[in-house]
Amino acid sequence: MPSTVSTHPPRFATAEAVARIVAASRRTQQPQSRGDLVSLAMGEPDFDTPQQVTEAATASLRAGRTHYSPLLGEPDLREALAEKLHGIAGTPVSAADILITQGGTAGLAAAILGIVDPGDKVVIPDPTYSLYADLVSMAGGTVVPVPLGPDLHWDLDLLADALADAKLFVFCNPSNPTGIVHSRAELDALADLLDGTPTIVISDEAYADLDYTGRPFTSALSVDGLRDRTVYCQTFSKSYAMTGWRVGYLWGPTPLIQAAARIHNTFNGSVNTFIQDAALVAVRTCDADIARMRNAYEERGAIMRTELAKIPGLTLSRPEGAFYQFPRYDVDLPSVEVVAALRTHGVAVRPGSEFGARGEGHLRLSYAASPESITEGVRRLAYGLSVLQ
Repeated sequence: MPSTVSTHPPRFATAEAVARIVAASRRTQQPQSRGDLVSLAMGEPDFDTPQQVTEAATASLRAGRTHYSPLLGEPDLREALAEKLHGIAGTPVSAADILITQGGTAGLAAAILGIVDPGDKVVIPDPTYSLYADLVSMAGGTVVPVPLGPDLHWDLDLLADALADAKLFVFCNPSNPTGIVHSRAELDALADLLDGTPTIVISDEAYADLDYTGRPFTSALSVDGLRDRTVYCQTFSKSYAMTGWRVGYLWGPTPLIQAAARIHNTFNGSVNTFIQDAALVAVRTCDADIARMRNAYEERGAIMRTELAKIPGLTLSRPEGAFYQFPRYDVDLPSVEVVAALRTHGVAVRPGSEFGARGEGHLRLSYAASPESITEGVRRLAYGLSVLQ
């Protein structure tokens, strides 16, 4: 009998959400340093997690802390974070409104998917961290990018126009990829623009401890006109060099956190108990470690700036926080092609276009790498750009 097995593979249909992300996403996977490749692409501290944090995780495992955690997170950790946020906000913060998340990424996903309906207008700066637009696209929202000013801070006139009838405004401070830090005056201006509107704000403050301006960092939580409309997104990844631990948290208005918790519990469930025990030790004991790493990043940023300044055709940015340099180049090629060419010369960086249309013509370099990697990586970058001239 002839075979009835089809020679044509079946065609499987995936959700429209996938197609929306694929159509909108500019995100690219960049490598870590290996062999003859120096990576200045990774937004990841090269420091080890502070020893007392790692020891706390080990002790927790040995104590049998390997069972499910409460869905909102461990009570002791949430209480410690509420105390920390009280100091930032200047007003009491309830631990009941804190959600422990699987890293900052899951926190952002839970917040955005808990807020945005199909067709909702969501405003983001351009350029900015590319995950925001991907998540809005997943939810079916409409992304409205707002070009930054020449100094890479908000253009308040453009922002005012864009925010009309917006459901949500998402930003990071300090900023990825630009490294700028929004001042109290800027945040007060944002509060004025939103006064009397129902627009929600997500403030991603992953780099808040990495501020080199010399002035006190201003969190959106400390601004009276923003606090009651803001979902605060934080991670342990950057300040504590805990990228691989995947732990972060949200705080905000009760209904918004309850919605985010419903999303997070559905996607992720609770965060590992022993990792939350380690995070609690980080909150309680790592201030000196944060200061040590921040000082090192500031020094490394100066090294990178000095080396980049020697390269003809680069216009440097003036980072005030985080650990990124966002120079403009004068080669007449799209940034993805420049990045691909640089890879052949042994250095990996990120294309500016990954962060929005207004990032085109820029490269994003991370100085979270070692001083030796920064010096060698920039040397290779200089050679690669000279070949492209």
